[in-house]
Amino acid sequence: MITGKPLSITKRMVCDAYKQVRGNGKAAGVDGQSLAEFEQDMENNLYKLWNRLASGSYFPPAVRRVKIPKSGGGKRPLGIPTVADRIAQMVAKPHLELELDRAFDPDSYGYRPGKSAHQAVEQARQ
Repeated sequence: MITGKPLSITKRMVCDAYKQVRGNGKAAGVDGQSLAEFEQDMENNLYKLWNRLASGSYFPPAVRRVKIPKSGGGKRPLGIPTVADRIAQMVAKPHLELELDRAFDPDSYGYRPGKSAHQAVEQARQ
């Protein structure tokens, strides 16, 4: 039985994740809160998010679904998480990537951080 938390989440981790999200997309999620609105009460919003993440009581909200046009015609669905959920995902991302990376074969290059299609081609040439 696991007695401790698998990841101790610090306020610094949440602040760093916010900085990453701030540089990315700014669309509002299902709650309608934009990044600009989140920043109006940023200190309180980040504290609440950290508190929920650190205590293990965080549950991600629903994702807003929008349809975007495809290059060949038609549309495809795209999920837009809330600002707080994007921050929560960024907190977890490096730790999940580290754990999952161990499961991949060293010659696997798809969708892995630090790996590229050019490296895959070079590996195939060797």
